[in-house]
Amino acid sequence: MKIDQWQTLQRCARMEDPGMIPVALIVDSPWIPGYLGISTLDYLGNPEIWLQANLEVEQRFPDVIFLPGFWAEMGMAAEPSGFGCRMSFYDDRTPLVHPLLDSLDDVDQLHQPDPTSDGLMPFLLNMMRKYEPRIQDAGHVVKIVAGRGPLAVASHLVGMTNFLLGVKLDPANTHRLLRIATQTVRDWLEAQANALTAVEGVMLLDDVVGFLSEKDYLEFAHPYLKEILDAFPGAVKFFHNDMDTTVSFPHLADLGIHIFNFTHLRSLDRVRQLVGPQVCLMGNVPPLDVLARGTPQDVLQAAHTCLKLHPDRRGLILSAGGGVSPDVPGENILALLDAVSQR
Repeated sequence: MKIDQWQTLQRCARMEDPGMIPVALIVDSPWIPGYLGISTLDYLGNPEIWLQANLEVEQRFPDVIFLPGFWAEMGMAAEPSGFGCRMSFYDDRTPLVHPLLDSLDDVDQLHQPDPTSDGLMPFLLNMMRKYEPRIQDAGHVVKIVAGRGPLAVASHLVGMTNFLLGVKLDPANTHRLLRIATQTVRDWLEAQANALTAVEGVMLLDDVVGFLSEKDYLEFAHPYLKEILDAFPGAVKFFHNDMDTTVSFPHLADLGIHIFNFTHLRSLDRVRQLVGPQVCLMGNVPPLDVLARGTPQDVLQAAHTCLKLHPDRRGLILSAGGGVSPDVPGENILALLDAVSQR
């Protein structure tokens, strides 16, 4: 990310007119290695390959804002690794995290991890510190730190089924688990910010929020999300949840969310009604059926539909309705840029 691109995101977060609608995409290990024809193991395990891969993507698409930008991530594995979850790594896909607990009854066995010493997190922090000067020398800035949300982390520790059953059948232990997960996410984001020199944004990604009813969201998600985000006053706050649900939408402004990436299954005009006027929307071209599997013309048509549904340049970033899926071709990314230039 260039400094002028960060300034564009800041204008979008303030709901100001950015001039031309920006194109931004959430990219990480599911897309970058395959697009560049490199091994996922090399991308995640060799910092030099990681750096050069990210620089190459930036060079190929200089007009696209990649979020969070030079993301030091291990798929979903960073935060759960601090607890001791078993990981499976593969050459051609992101790591698999195996649940640590058999039951919520075992939640008291968990120990609060320290991101500076536990699991994969200290290695990622060291990589950030070591490579930030070279990123800056190449003309880029790292302005955003990212982490999985507390429900996503909790579901990896105990398994998705056990977590969702716990919401209904064992709320006390579910809250205990979420208390530990929330502290872990906050500590991890703070550790990243401390390892870097110029962080001004925070991104949370939590699709598990989308499995809850509104009542359960308000009890088991909203307070924990808010605690994390309130710990970063003054930061530009990004939230990703691309589940086909609108439960959290009316509550995003209360969380302090500035930029929201959501599902392609909800139209931009309806999302604007539900979210309100204070949050910048980032979406919502279908990420798989159109951006990955469609033609450039399909992408162009879908993008034009999005732009018609949100005619105000303020409060819109054209993107996928979710993260960038594996196998998205470069020409389809360029089609997004064509769409905004033709507006």
